Amino acid sequence: MNTPKQTTPSDPFGTAEPGLFDVQTRAEGPSGSLPLTEDMLRYWPSGDLFGLTQNAGMGWKPSEVDRDPYLILSTQGGLRAEDGSPIALGYHTGHWEVGLLVREAAEELSGLGVAPFAGMVSDPCDGRSQGTPGMMDSLPYRNDAAIVFRRLIRSLPRRKGILGVATCDKGLPAMLLALAGSREWPGILVPGGVTLPPAHGEDAGKIQSIGARFAHDEISLKEASELGCRACATAGGGCQFLGTAATAQVVAEAMGLTVPHAALAPSGQAIWRDVARRSARAVVALSRRGLSGKDLLTDASIRNAMVVHAAFGGSTNLLLHIPAIAFAAGLRRPTVEDWAEVNRSVPRLVDVLPNGPNYHPTIRVYLAGGVPEVMLHLRNLGLLDTSVLTANGATLGDDLDAWAASERRTRLRARLMQEDQVDPDDVIMDPDRARQRGLTSTITFPRGNIAPEGSVIKSTAIDPTVVDADGVYRKTGPARVFTRESDAVAAIKGQGGSPVKSGDVVVLIGRGPIGAGMEEIYQVTSALKHLSFGKDVAVITDARFSGVSTGACIGHVGPEALAGGPIGRIRDGDTIRITVDRIRLTGTVDLIGAEGRDLSPEEAAVLLVDREPHPDLAPDPNLPDDTRLWAAMQALGGGTWGGCVYDTGAIVAALEAGKASKISGG
Repeated sequence: MNTPKQTTPSDPFGTAEPGLFDVQTRAEGPSGSLPLTEDMLRYWPSGDLFGLTQNAGMGWKPSEVDRDPYLILSTQGGLRAEDGSPIALGYHTGHWEVGLLVREAAEELSGLGVAPFAGMVSDPCDGRSQGTPGMMDSLPYRNDAAIVFRRLIRSLPRRKGILGVATCDKGLPAMLLALAGSREWPGILVPGGVTLPPAHGEDAGKIQSIGARFAHDEISLKEASELGCRACATAGGGCQFLGTAATAQVVAEAMGLTVPHAALAPSGQAIWRDVARRSARAVVALSRRGLSGKDLLTDASIRNAMVVHAAFGGSTNLLLHIPAIAFAAGLRRPTVEDWAEVNRSVPRLVDVLPNGPNYHPTIRVYLAGGVPEVMLHLRNLGLLDTSVLTANGATLGDDLDAWAASERRTRLRARLMQEDQVDPDDVIMDPDRARQRGLTSTITFPRGNIAPEGSVIKSTAIDPTVVDADGVYRKTGPARVFTRESDAVAAIKGQGGSPVKSGDVVVLIGRGPIGAGMEEIYQVTSALKHLSFGKDVAVITDARFSGVSTGACIGHVGPEALAGGPIGRIRDGDTIRITVDRIRLTGTVDLIGAEGRDLSPEEAAVLLVDREPHPDLAPDPNLPDDTRLWAAMQALGGGTWGGCVYDTGAIVAALEAGKASKISGG
């Protein structure tokens, strides 16, 4: 075996590899001829004709280069060998195996007599970037990726349909935005599924708190090392809990943008690969019937997704993504009032990580019937519009009838009992059983003098041991104010001179869109969840939370601190009062004491107006310029409560107004 000579400063080109200089300067090119007609040559744009040449150049049979093109977009990351071993790592398991789905779909499309094309825009990992400057790129990435996906769609001019393969927190919402914005063609989402939990160990959510637990001597170094090694028990798929990745898969199916029983499939397994093949058949069938995205994505299907989100107890991050998807599709964006109404009328039916009460992993939800099973219960309650069309080309009502009678349903539910000895009706419950087990509705939107524009808490995930018998969480405690997540985490770990203690209210400010790209502060919430005293600490912030966050954590506080919000005027030692009614889904978050004085909420509101902002309040010094630009543009589109979208009309109008003002002032 010849070993190439090592590159040296005196020889930086590495010249010893055999054949290195046998450079070929011409080739014969593909044999055969393009299937051109006179009309094609007379009337087709030159780009369409050149596209056929490109197809042949890439090795497609020249006689078949004019097949109808179908585009498969994915978030594939990393580079896998044929045996699955890593050549180059991806950012996360969620995009590590999706190339297998692309292959399955492409082979199915080829068998249907069409030409598959593939493109990709990889995605980051919110878990990997927790507590790092990378988190400031997390939410802005969604809009950027959606723009690139849409540009790629438009750059295949003769496309007949689109498959979007995606899995995780931002890549999947970005793909949904792209499909929603390309409604003239049929578009179907192929979810990347979930990873399996370890047979013995901790899930990928809990494992992210090993640093805090070790700092408090609650686990050993050996335990942290071993548990951390095996938390992602299989190589592909999103995390095992109903975080943002899993919730986004569920919501996509509830919107009708996936084939039935697609969300939460176990990555790498035969039933997961089958989703790609079914999706390929479905997108071709939709195209041949003349159906497109605008037939699937409607105001009714958006509301169905909100209803299913509530029944699952999904991530609060979908409050950002569902309005953005609606906006991209030219539909009405749901408001806070819409969300509140849905959550008051829809019972939670699913027992799943992180909500409980028994914390089943997502694979069990899939085997228990997944989205179709939940929708059967919701249909019985009259909460769904079953006349909407789905990616299957049928009405939702027809799909649910087929699911109820299917062998697939019977066999998978039996498999759950056989493998895990778990009754599927204890994972996905009917309303009576859910009520008996203490499941409460998902989301509450507290207001008050700290959050006059509103805030959000996943009230169903507050530790029930700190909730009063009437279903109300009540807390009054001293504020511990932080302007950097790292400082809050250090204090929670007990580092420094003033550690966070039981009874405190952590107030983390300046972490909204303007200050930090509306970062996700899972480091804070996960540490509190898995520390023995954490349930007795509350969090209030203008940042957002991971979908796996639980506890008395109030986020999305508006206005954000750097936009003049009163949260930016809280000081250490101020008395904060929080109430969250988990039954009626109402809540307040108020300052009620300052400088040794008790205050009414109204008196405190006046004090907050008169106070100067916190002296340490400022944008994060690591905030990227790209994220500053995102923050400015999304603010013109309605900000956080509008889905952090780019409203082109509003942006152009603002630029024109600024230009006119500059001219008149000059």
